[in-house]
Amino acid sequence: MPTPTRGPRLGGSPAHERLMLANLATSLFKHGRITTTETKAKRLRPLAEQLITKAKRGDLHARRQALSVVRDKDVVYTLFDQIAPRFSNRQGGYTRIVKTGPRKGDAAPMAIIELVEELEVVATTTPRKAAARKAAKADSIAVLAGDEDETPSSAPTAASSSSAPSSSSDSSDASDDDSKDDEAKA
Repeated sequence: MPTPTRGPRLGGSPAHERLMLANLATSLFKHGRITTTETKAKRLRPLAEQLITKAKRGDLHARRQALSVVRDKDVVYTLFDQIAPRFSNRQGGYTRIVKTGPRKGDAAPMAIIELVEELEVVATTTPRKAAARKAAKADSIAVLAGDEDETPSSAPTAASSSSAPSSSSDSSDASDDDSKDDEAKA
């Protein structure tokens, strides 16, 4: 049995606090970010991260556990099929809390809690750039080696580089012919 939280609870009774946190988690997974008080955001973060971890597991038991907290089946479907795959490479830290300042009416400290962006895009672009740099470096080394000594391995690289400008010059010649025809018609 989990130990109850110490100090004052959100809302009053422990049951009311659980319901409030479940509603906040539902809204967070539905919209991706919500604005609430700092205290509620800090209390929501562990619950949301536990639910995302269960969703990453993806089995039937985890789905039923998530349904016991988040009662909306559409949100649970979104959590398991869209949100969890986004964080497949991430071990934790799925949410971010950004403090925004006091609320106008009662000066309560407000915060935005949101799901962090996926890391897969960053991870896939970095190796491509590194691979492109390595290929460019290998081409430049092959060209330098080709200047000193002509080898059959350097000949195809020189031929492919010389064929690229000729294809672009052919397309520019065709566009020049089209422009000359347009001028002749006018």
